Amino acid sequence: MTTSPMIAFYDGHQIPQLGYGVWQVENDVTEDVVGQALAAGYRHIDTAHIYGNESGVGAALRASGLDRDDVFITSKLWNDDHGYDATLKAFDATMENLGLDVLDLFLIHFPVPSKTLRVETWKAFIELHKQGRIRSIGVSNFRVEDLEELEAATGIIPVINQIELHPYFGQQQLREYHASKAIVTESWSPLGQGGGELTDPVIADIATAHGATPAQVIIAWHLALGLVVIPKSETPERIVANFESLDLRLSATEIAAISALDKGESGRQGANPNTFS
Repeated sequence: MTTSPMIAFYDGHQIPQLGYGVWQVENDVTEDVVGQALAAGYRHIDTAHIYGNESGVGAALRASGLDRDDVFITSKLWNDDHGYDATLKAFDATMENLGLDVLDLFLIHFPVPSKTLRVETWKAFIELHKQGRIRSIGVSNFRVEDLEELEAATGIIPVINQIELHPYFGQQQLREYHASKAIVTESWSPLGQGGGELTDPVIADIATAHGATPAQVIIAWHLALGLVVIPKSETPERIVANFESLDLRLSATEIAAISALDKGESGRQGANPNTFS
């Protein structure tokens, strides 16, 4: 079976580069679709407290028969739970939902600029990491100024920043900052959110040339750029097809053509971390 490449964190741990996301998946079907993903070869599952499906992910992991250490699990702290004590309490709830003793990766879901609790929240993450309850700690949707704030206050930077990233919104400047700090970049909504990437002529032509689907081409683009990527689908055939993107090799010219589709800030399709609370 094909296996995903691993991306190294600066803390010594590793994350499978291709994972399976469960945003907007109802909890009562999560066990089934995550089970399908694990059977297809995925070994990285990305959930969050706000998704309401952590218990489904945990059930799928237990039903899979796979060793716990063979599957990388990510979850995220929601905006309502910022603050030191609130973070500790919320983490306990996440772990109860998942049925796990140790979490591979925990992320602050959004920086929430309207609050001033990012540093206190991050200190709780550091404490949970010191206790061995989380192997790696990171963030999601953080801006450069948010990352700098955490480093200045604690001396510890996130291992990863999970951000909206797709061909129409390439986030090149933020990716360059991440690289300068050894922060891994992870793409959420990697296929876009109905913004047109899947029907873009450039991507369609590349797909035709390879006998691949547009989704496979876009996922292969993320992989070629060294990004961690977590496509989501509830369709059995697409779950398998997305994983088969690992076998697709794009040329440098094709990668550059897809990257040139970037629309800058106007290409953003999800929540803006500058204002989202």
